Amino acid sequence: MKKASYIIIFLIINFGGLAIGNWFMGDVVTGEWYSSLNKAPWTPPGWVFGFAWTAIMLCFSYYLAELFIEREKPTLWLVFLLAWLLNVSWNWFFFNQNMTNIGLFVLIALTLTILYFFITFRHDRLKWLKYLLVPYLIWLCIATSLNGYILFNN
Repeated sequence: MKKASYIIIFLIINFGGLAIGNWFMGDVVTGEWYSSLNKAPWTPPGWVFGFAWTAIMLCFSYYLAELFIEREKPTLWLVFLLAWLLNVSWNWFFFNQNMTNIGLFVLIALTLTILYFFITFRHDRLKWLKYLLVPYLIWLCIATSLNGYILFNN
């Protein structure tokens, strides 16, 4: 019962964060600013973003549920809050404010935060569950390269 509660809580928080980020983004993707950017040749089609973030948040929510069952500490909540804020704020900086430089910094900080989860909690039951973070880390590397390309080529 505790695991199910945690999974539901993290699904709500994580998908809520995606919804807020999407709200920050607004219609910029179809607008003049984003459309006129010189984007990386490896930029995936739009539907890939929705698919990727759905899979990432499902894996991340399950991982977090297991992690918080194993160790529920206030510092863990702070690290999770930092990751959540970084994830949500990237949309605001990049799309809403057109601050591609700050967006790149936010993505690097978010990658380091998720890497912290991957490296720090790797024993006992969590040693295999940490691999649920791999899709998130891969996607952050892709996002960082896309953001960096836009920053340095526009």
